[in-house]
Amino acid sequence: MSVYTAPSQIAERQLNYFAGKHVLVAGEAEDRFPVELTNHCESVSIFTTNYGYHRQMQSHSAVTSYFDVELNAEVKADMILLYWPKAKAEAQYLLKMLLSRLGTDTEICVVGENRSGVKSIEKMFKPYGTIRKYDSARRCSFYWGLCSEPASEFNLNDWFKSYSLTISGTTLNIKSLPGVFSHGEFDLGTQLLIDSLPELHGKVLDFGCGAGVIGCIQAIKNPQIELEMCDINAFAIASSRATLEENGLKGHVFASDVYSDTADDYDFLISNPPFHSGLDTSYSATETLLQQAPEHLSAHGELFIVANSFLKYPPIINTAFGNYATLNKTSKFAIYHAKK
Repeated sequence: MSVYTAPSQIAERQLNYFAGKHVLVAGEAEDRFPVELTNHCESVSIFTTNYGYHRQMQSHSAVTSYFDVELNAEVKADMILLYWPKAKAEAQYLLKMLLSRLGTDTEICVVGENRSGVKSIEKMFKPYGTIRKYDSARRCSFYWGLCSEPASEFNLNDWFKSYSLTISGTTLNIKSLPGVFSHGEFDLGTQLLIDSLPELHGKVLDFGCGAGVIGCIQAIKNPQIELEMCDINAFAIASSRATLEENGLKGHVFASDVYSDTADDYDFLISNPPFHSGLDTSYSATETLLQQAPEHLSAHGELFIVANSFLKYPPIINTAFGNYATLNKTSKFAIYHAKK
């Protein structure tokens, strides 16, 4: 059985496309295929908005990995290998940003699962040049194209969606980039969590901050707190920073792969934890979040999370803390609380 994801397997069938090329890998890459690719082309660089994948690929000296919301480094690349992302708007963003950096005559290979909507690349690529499908296998498709038309100048600010929310009597202006949870919408689980929180003090971590709704509301309600916000996704980090700035709030926003870059003395750890990885559902990051939470809380620190009611998180919280309470519950969501 291949150690690669299905999109990488179909790319592996087409290695001749990469021969002699300087390849920039981008999008929803999840495995070590870029490392193998170094055996078949001149060089491989990676642009990723996933901090966990960035950390993983940094251990391979054969590839150079860049983690950010924009590619600002000078990268030698004449081909893009784009792993189709789950959000169509994110694909549009990556095409515009990367092709504006790399210019005309850049070749592109696009791989993705058919259920992800990868066929959209045929229409999406028309402003830049021609692209067509050359292979289909394992419910995935492989496209090759050439950028023959110059992309217009890329401006990050053009990609933010702005909207206002009034939550529990507090109005907040949100700025959100493509691919960020609840992009342009408001999640009812977040509403329930915010309504269930007590008055906060001390050092507060909004874990998996997304566009920054939870942390920013708490900063408005509790202006004395020391706010930190983290996420694994570069789009989320940029969105949270923009939301803070838009509302005149202060907070430290940073990338973290679960607890890789966090402190260990939070008075409150608050989260609407994500449970999707690419197109599939994954609970491992949230389970690690819950299992190790006591190690990252102060002596009397508290955990508050919202989760879908069907998820079996209470036993994990109880094992980690020796206690838990269900503060609020609807047919869809539950608010869990534990104290160290």
